Amino acid sequence: MPKTLENRLDDLMHEIQEIKKSIVLDKFAKVEGGQKKINAWKNLGKKISSKWDGLSAVEEIIEQREKTW
Repeated sequence: MPKTLENRLDDLMHEIQEIKKSIVLDKFAKVEGGQKKINAWKNLGKKISSKWDGLSAVEEIIEQREKTW
């Protein structure tokens, strides 16, 4: 028995919903991966900052700009 137009439309709507779900999941995976990279950089920055002796980066730049030779 051939499918009615209504059944075809229902099938298409279902497929569209599944495609939307997969797009959302893909976007979430990309955001999650990016967030892990950001956190890794922040953690590295904290480690370096905790071991840093001397002037902060901002203070060092200010000092270099105000050199009086």
